[in-house]
Amino acid sequence: MLKRHIDDYIKNYYDTTRNALLITGARQIGKTYSIRRFGKNFKNFVEINFIETPEAVEIFRGAKNSDDILLRLSAITPIPLIKGETLVFFDEVQQCPDIVTAIKFLVEEGSYRYIMSGSLLGVELKDLRSEPVGYMGIKEMFPLDFKEFVSCVGINDDLIESLREAWRNRTRVDEFVHGKIMELFRLYLIVGGMPAAVSRYIETNNLQEVMDIQRDIIRLYKRDIAKYDPDNKLYIEEIFDLIPPELNAKNKRFILKRLNENAKFDRFRNSFLWLKNAGVALTVYNVEEPKIPLLLARSRNLFKLFQSDIGLLACQYAEGIQLKIIKGDKNINFGSIYENAVAQELVAHGINPYYYNNKKRGELDFVIELGGKVLPIEVKSGKDYASHRALSNIMDCEEYDLPEAIVFNNDNLRVEGKIIYAPIYMVMFLERDNSAPTYYRVDISGL
Repeated sequence: MLKRHIDDYIKNYYDTTRNALLITGARQIGKTYSIRRFGKNFKNFVEINFIETPEAVEIFRGAKNSDDILLRLSAITPIPLIKGETLVFFDEVQQCPDIVTAIKFLVEEGSYRYIMSGSLLGVELKDLRSEPVGYMGIKEMFPLDFKEFVSCVGINDDLIESLREAWRNRTRVDEFVHGKIMELFRLYLIVGGMPAAVSRYIETNNLQEVMDIQRDIIRLYKRDIAKYDPDNKLYIEEIFDLIPPELNAKNKRFILKRLNENAKFDRFRNSFLWLKNAGVALTVYNVEEPKIPLLLARSRNLFKLFQSDIGLLACQYAEGIQLKIIKGDKNINFGSIYENAVAQELVAHGINPYYYNNKKRGELDFVIELGGKVLPIEVKSGKDYASHRALSNIMDCEEYDLPEAIVFNNDNLRVEGKIIYAPIYMVMFLERDNSAPTYYRVDISGL
């Protein structure tokens, strides 16, 4: 059984609100599994899958009100609908946008609880007739992050907490523990976070079987491309296949001319957006200055494109790279793989990563907003991780006045001035601070 962060999120959500919840995310990341597990908390659990039961789409299409919907729902499920004790799960809702619109009336009626899920929602639901604001929460789900992965393979919470304390206090990790967690991180690079791949590894320790599952997922993604965007499928698939070699290039920025000598961004824009909205690729945009808010300095057509799952990226590289990664082979360029893992981790933690590039000062792998400040991040896979001209230029710039920076690498934690040299696995502790006050009342008594 894979323990996921989303499990606690779902439970807390339904403990604190009567609204429905829509869980979004790419295919094969475990949405349905987690929802079914949560459904065991209810006396009755009703599941309607709009792909497996296409006739359900037609049943709900012409419904006039909540009574009409519930009447039709009871007609297609043998499971009794018990008031106050039933969770209704609508799966693959991208096939039936009408049910997303209608959820407002079902929540208002109040007899049952509702949860929804689907893939390609960013692609399919853009033209939703009426989004039920105030009646439905939306939560994006991702592949297992590194913390979830190490928990699933047997690392206990106490050890993870001791690593977190080392991160908070900027102290070194016990060398034996550091070595073992680095070994697990290299394993994560090739197994990745797709639940089926992680489960197969836990069951068999067979990396070949893990890769077979990853290849099946990649083929599934390509079938989605062909099915959902037939007009642009060749462009999208070519872009998808170019992610690994582009990341392995010296300049990891995605170069359109590799698609076509005369390629213009506007022509391919929808193809890039499809991959991003489908959840199968991560876009990291360039910013012109490391200043808050980073979004305002974002360049529209300069970006890096990462795989949504590090294991799928490793699978797309040459055969045999997996064992070389586990052994830490010095002849392999880990740079692109490490960067993809960091990008994936940041996005899973709700942090929007950018990168910085300036002809005068150089390029930073990532810049993020954390705690109301800009935090530069460099990712180094070799021994010369203390050499970072661009980072030094930025940190020495009085105009930016950045308080600290992180260099993720293979060695133990140490601090030099404003730069934290941290083991790469500590990226799991970069998280948004949700403890800031959310309530504020204006005193207008003197007016």
